[in-house]
Amino acid sequence: MNTQHWMSRQYFSFFVTWGIFLPYWTGWMISAKGMTISQAGLIMSLGLVVRGVSTLFIFPYLSEKLNNKTILNGTAIGTLVALICCIPANSFSSLLIATLVLHIFYPTLMPALDSTAGVLLQRKQLKNYGKSRLWGSIGFVVAGITLTFFTGSLGDEVILWALLVGIAAFLILGFMETPKVLLEKPQKDPSIKESIIDLFRSSHFGVVLAIVILIQAAHASYYNYGYIYLQEIHVPKYLIGSIINIAVLAEIIFFSIADKFFHKYSVSTLLTLAALGSTIRWIIVFSFPNVMMFSISQLLHACSFAMAHYAFMKYLIKNIPNRQIPKAQGLYSALALSWSTAVFTIFGSYLYEIEPRFAFIGMVLSTIPALVLTFFYRKVEHKKQSEVPISRYVNE
Repeated sequence: MNTQHWMSRQYFSFFVTWGIFLPYWTGWMISAKGMTISQAGLIMSLGLVVRGVSTLFIFPYLSEKLNNKTILNGTAIGTLVALICCIPANSFSSLLIATLVLHIFYPTLMPALDSTAGVLLQRKQLKNYGKSRLWGSIGFVVAGITLTFFTGSLGDEVILWALLVGIAAFLILGFMETPKVLLEKPQKDPSIKESIIDLFRSSHFGVVLAIVILIQAAHASYYNYGYIYLQEIHVPKYLIGSIINIAVLAEIIFFSIADKFFHKYSVSTLLTLAALGSTIRWIIVFSFPNVMMFSISQLLHACSFAMAHYAFMKYLIKNIPNRQIPKAQGLYSALALSWSTAVFTIFGSYLYEIEPRFAFIGMVLSTIPALVLTFFYRKVEHKKQSEVPISRYVNE
């Protein structure tokens, strides 16, 4: 089978659902379930805490016991069950429980897919990471644009049903033909005893992880309050999905050209550009509370998210052994995409209730320290590190 096409299909089908969940779930809880901004923010923050535990401990453990296909399909089934439980949940406590269960399974699909891509790259069965990953971004855009029409005519209640359909489709695709290497049961040498701590013995892993944690945490207000902020500045509902997807279009363009144009850049340079772009992005949103400048700031998502993610993947494939990649992905997902985001989500909710714009400028408290750290990393990064496309690292 064509492994490149298979990986692209998996990314596309997952990110179709992620394009529904990430921008709209908080708004769905507020409009469809009657939660306040503080209640929705608390639910999402606690969900991120659970997500961190799942990706940091449960996912690496399962990666040592089960093959990749079983993990992907198992977490998809758990996600589907959790979403069904959200249907009758109408109180704060019931919605909290259902969302916490959802966060045990659903976000784990992301590091599971990236770990799968890492394995295929190192086994020389995937030629181009960026080419496959950009299909995830395309799926995100497709979901956002499509959902905008349905929410405009049917209301926000349709968000949950769209997510259910999307996860069901992902699950069906998961049971179809899979690259044989992903069916192999993990082989662990009993003489090799490794822990998460061993990752920090790799070249500057701790510094790189700290930088991406700070950069990704700064998306908390955008992910959780961007949808309602656009309503706050009187953007028509039918346009919101298109504006949100400007960021993803920028992400698609970046991933489509990353291996060609950014392979000569060091990890430290990419992280510096990501931190700088993120800082500028939130300053623009704060300084110019209008739809035009918000839309322009969305272009910087190519730096604040895509470039930081690409830089981390580049670092992993070059420096981390294959058997340690699930642990590294678990750390990244738990700390950068979950726990740090949970803290800044709560922080952002308090700022939002004071003044919506404050929730965005508050994110520079994360990006500026990240920028400072990148300058330090640039000085200590190995000068002789080979700079080749991420897709060719496996050949070294």
